[in-house]
Order: sequence, then structure tokens, then C-alpha cells
Amino acid sequence: MIIYRARTFDTPSDPFAGGELRSDGDAGLVVEDGVIIDRADYPSAQTRYPAAEPIDLRDGVLLPGLIDTHVHYPQIRSIGYLGRPLLEWFTESALPEEGRLADDAYAEQVAEEFLTGLTSSGTTSALVFGAHFASATDILFATAARRRLRMTAGLVTSDRKLPEPLLTTPERSYAEGRELIDRWHGVGRLRYAVTPRFAYSAGPELLAAAAQLIKDNDGVWCTSHLNENRAEIEAVAELFPQAQDYLDCYDRAGILGSRTVLAHDVHPTDRELGRLAETGTAIAHCPTSNSSLASGSFPMRRHHDLGVRVALGTDVGGGTGFSLFKEALQAYFMQRLRPDGFPLTSTHLLHLATTAGAAALGLADHVGDLSVGKQFDAIWLRPSAGEPLDVGLRSARDDQDALAKIFALATPADVRRVWIGGDLVADRPAC
Repeated sequence: MIIYRARTFDTPSDPFAGGELRSDGDAGLVVEDGVIIDRADYPSAQTRYPAAEPIDLRDGVLLPGLIDTHVHYPQIRSIGYLGRPLLEWFTESALPEEGRLADDAYAEQVAEEFLTGLTSSGTTSALVFGAHFASATDILFATAARRRLRMTAGLVTSDRKLPEPLLTTPERSYAEGRELIDRWHGVGRLRYAVTPRFAYSAGPELLAAAAQLIKDNDGVWCTSHLNENRAEIEAVAELFPQAQDYLDCYDRAGILGSRTVLAHDVHPTDRELGRLAETGTAIAHCPTSNSSLASGSFPMRRHHDLGVRVALGTDVGGGTGFSLFKEALQAYFMQRLRPDGFPLTSTHLLHLATTAGAAALGLADHVGDLSVGKQFDAIWLRPSAGEPLDVGLRSARDDQDALAKIFALATPADVRRVWIGGDLVADRPAC
């Protein structure tokens, strides 16, 4: 049993629905077998559990583990290919790199790099686009199991518009997906997500096979892309002439629902937003990707007003890195620039990066905040003395200001320790 003594921030109640930041200057979090079994001020916790091992983290800030709801495993080496719109970047940068994962040795290297990128940035749970190759996706699962990440992922499937080595058939996609589900879904902290790439590259038969795979395997998830770029939307409309809109391609296949997360949705219609809310389908908002690929700015207020669930994704490698602090800050910037932008506060940003992600991934009963009964998924921010975040935290006027400085200034270098289910999975030495 351990008592973590720390300054903490979390958002157990939704600030989009009037909830407030929970902050504690000297909390005692009592953790046993990876679960928070009690929470109080530290002196009270110490009195109640005198035999517990104390770990003093007061010279930093303890936050819930960050939750990434959209990120691509094969694209870590594609980060930073700037100045290209989506479909051009996709063809020139992402797809050639994804093709290289046919080589298992290459896939093993990329899996290690990818998971290091996540954990070193403070991400403890992620919804991951796997590879187009079953063997590379299997390697990702095996590496994540060894490194103890809380991950939902799956084989990416396409049957048109991509280079031939990346294509599959409905029958093969079902068979390979079923094999990966049998091997990994529900093992440790791993779950499976059926992953048709997007309607542009996944035809009606392939989407139908994805829906059948979901139907035949209780508890699996689904993820894809939606309304990211206007040229993409126009192309999808030509490929699906019977569909009312982009979302309807997925709706007709039967893959919308509370266990589905669709990335981007930068250019939705009101009909699509209404249907997303009706089905409980969540959206992964990926701000740096939307900016770097010039896809557009996300209409957060419209999603909020129509009841669509939204969380954050880094969208590596269209996005510019694994840090959800940077994604949240970019979300703030984009909303400031929109005439109808949602007035985000630092509390909203923490919610989007933690509890909203937990809700979108069906993990709200287990992670997302530092409440009693939750898994101890947490990160300790401890900037080096004199670094900008250290200066910012020491000069903050109040807790809201301190949290704002975290989102404005924090980098992966400030993430000193990371725990998942009480397991210490990253421990960066002091500089």
C-alpha cells in the first residue's frame, strides 16, 4: 500500500455541464493493487493508513493520465511533413511509411518508438489505428502488453484507392480481425477496435464486413475518420452516391454507436451532428493535425450544443507530436479564432485530455480522474528548476492559473513519472 502525497488537479465533474476543477494542495492518495482506495488531505490519510509507504510528490503536480482517442501507430516517422493538404500528405508521406510495416523487424522498431512516444508524453490510455498488416498489428499488441499500456487498437482495413500492398478483401479483413480479437481483446489492458480506414478507402462490402465483425464479437470497439477535409468529403460523396452524407456511409453499414469513435468531423452537417448524438458516437478532435494539414477549425460549439461527445486525439503523424498538452492548447487557440468558438478554460482543457477521453473510450468507471475506486493512472509533472513551467507554477495566481500555465508551457520533458494501474511505466531522471 502506498500513499502518494501531492498537489493534484482533476475534473471528476464535466465543466461543459457546469462542473468545476478539483484541486488539492496536499492530497493523500492511498493506492493498493493499482487502485485508489482512499483520498483525503495527507495528514488524515497518513493517520488512517500508518503502515502505508509514503511517496512525496509535492515538488511537482500530479494529474490523471492523459487519454489519446486518435493516433496512428505506423506514422511516428511521418510527423512534421508540413505544408501539404490531407490527400497529398496521405499519398506522399503517410502511405509509403505505412507500407514499410510489412517488414516485421521494421514494425518492431516502430512499435517501440510509438509506445515510447505515448508514455513519455504522459499518455496512459490510447485508441490506436494499427497497421494494414496483421503481423504488424500483432506486434503492436505484444509490445503494448509488455509495456503495460492501456490500449485499444485494431487492424486497419481498406479495399480501394490505396497502394495494392495495403489493400485487403472483406473476407480476409474479417478473418484476420477475428484472429487478432481472439488473441488480444480483453487481455490485460488491451482491447480490440475494428478499424476501417475511412469511407474513401473502404467500400460498402468492407464496411459490411467490419459491422459483422463487431456484431460477432461482444465488447469490441470501432474507429474511423469523418469529415476531415473538404476534398475528401467530395470524393466520398462520389464513391457513395446513395448516402445522404459522409456519416451515412457508416450508418448504413451499421457501425455507429457508443463504442465507436470517429476522428476529426471538421465539416459536419447538422443532420450528421444530430445522428452522432442520437447514436452516442464520439468524436476525436485533433487540433494540430487540422491546422498542419489545413483541414479547417473544429466547430466545437455546434458539437456541444447538439449533444455530441468530444475528446482529444493527437493524430500522429498528421498531428505534430504525442503531447496532449499541445493538442489542448491548440484547441484553445482555434476556438479563440472562430467567431462561434467555445470559450475554453484550463478546466475544459484538462477535461478534454482526461475524463472526456475516458468517457469516449468507455473507461470512465476505471480511469480519467483521481477519485476513489479508479485505477491509479497518473502523471507527475516536475519541471527542472528555472525552466519555464517551473517559473510559471511558482508565479501562478491561483489553481486555475497554474493549470493554464501547465497547458501553455508543459512539454514531454516535464513529465517525470507515469503510472498505469499503479505500475510505474516511465521514470525520467532529474536533469
